[in-house]
Amino acid sequence: MSKRAVLEVIALDARDAVAAQAGGADRLEVVTDIAADGLTPPVPAFAAIRAAVDLDLRVMLRLSDGFAAGSAGNAEDIARLVRAAGELRAAGADQFVLGFLDTEGGVDLAAVEGVVAELDGCPWTFHRAIDHTADRDALRKQCEGLPGLDTYLTAGSAAGVDDGLAVLIAESGRHGEQGYEQQLLVGGGLRLDHVPALRAAGIDAFHIGGAARPGGWTGPVSAGAVGEWRRVLDGE
Repeated sequence: MSKRAVLEVIALDARDAVAAQAGGADRLEVVTDIAADGLTPPVPAFAAIRAAVDLDLRVMLRLSDGFAAGSAGNAEDIARLVRAAGELRAAGADQFVLGFLDTEGGVDLAAVEGVVAELDGCPWTFHRAIDHTADRDALRKQCEGLPGLDTYLTAGSAAGVDDGLAVLIAESGRHGEQGYEQQLLVGGGLRLDHVPALRAAGIDAFHIGGAARPGGWTGPVSAGAVGEWRRVLDGE
């Protein structure tokens, strides 16, 4: 039997966090403003979640919609991200989520390196910006060796897991190659019916947002919905 799969759930507040933990989540992605696909949460919101649960928390470092670190060439935008990271670390955050692209669709390595330097080795996920890059393989190889990078959150396609399933399975098969040492965390239009093929391919980490909220994004995380995912991932 393959090892227990990681289940990561998006949490917007402490109520979400408590429900996700009750349902069997292993880790939370902490964000605000889901209408912009998840931005950096205010420090008090992070602190409330940290006080409410004992799960691992990966905190988003993203200050605006889209995948740019800010306006082109604006060092102050990167400085704002660095400040946000420092404030969250001071409040107890020790895992993060980030990823920035340049105007050509390649990785904005200067922005990523600038923020990662502030994390001082904390583990972090390169998020779904990889699904919008011009060259996934090149991005992975350019990010190789960045301190703390241990996970890629991806649907295999900008359109979601339905379109990206073959890419995800192929990339899982390359695990251990240069640029492919990190854990593949699948999310983005992920459904329960995708799980068997992904698990058969050796993928062992899954990320859900709307799937944890039967009432949609205007409603809270449901412990029951998270529990259903936990049971499927555990093969029950």
